Amino acid sequence: MRYLLIPWALLVGPEVLQAAATNTPIQSLNPLSSLATKTAPETLSKLITSGGLVMIPLIILSIVTLALILLYLVTLRRSVVAGSRYMTTAETLLAKGDLMGLLAISNRHRDIVASLMTRTLEFLARNPTATDDQLREIAQTEGSREASLLNQRVAWLADIATIAPMLGLLGTVFGMIRSFSVMANDVAASRPMLLAEGVAEALVATAAGLIVGIPAMAAYAWFRGRVQEMISEMEGATALLLVKLLISRKKTP
Repeated sequence: MRYLLIPWALLVGPEVLQAAATNTPIQSLNPLSSLATKTAPETLSKLITSGGLVMIPLIILSIVTLALILLYLVTLRRSVVAGSRYMTTAETLLAKGDLMGLLAISNRHRDIVASLMTRTLEFLARNPTATDDQLREIAQTEGSREASLLNQRVAWLADIATIAPMLGLLGTVFGMIRSFSVMANDVAASRPMLLAEGVAEALVATAAGLIVGIPAMAAYAWFRGRVQEMISEMEGATALLLVKLLISRKKTP
């Protein structure tokens, strides 16, 4: 019967074969169970400390990433571009030909389209003889500027997604330098824990850089799509009000 256990023992190690020969319980030879009883799991603070100095900027970047995500969830909304209340009021005033009233209403609202109409109407007030093409150029220029500002806001996440893995790679280099320094000093043979600490620093720093960089890149991709929707909404609302402004201007004597 013991000879039937030999093929299975070859799969799990010679300890099982020895147990079969000496009638030793196999559970007592399980290295995982003995390791679990002898060592406690490493705490998060010890894990972060083992990553070296690069963990400090990585922790700061993780906090900044979370703050930016929460900020963008609140501020990057389609209602910020052109609220229904402002659009309804603006169309009503343009139908009446009340350009000065529209300028006053636009100054009170914080919508992006409201700021575009404010600059366009201010230019028209200073230059009453401006042509339609000039008004369109003013609106397009201001719209391009607002679109650029929106893209620059979410670009912070892309920068963090690029910097964080590079910091992790820097920590990896520091950890490997530490390990090879131990080997060069011929200490690894007598104190292998010094070598293991350098390898642990390299691995923890690499993992931390990826943990910060991957969510930042995913958030950037998602918010970039939202910004593109906002830009499209801005272009459509601005074009609608600008056309009505030009029509109202022609009707005004």
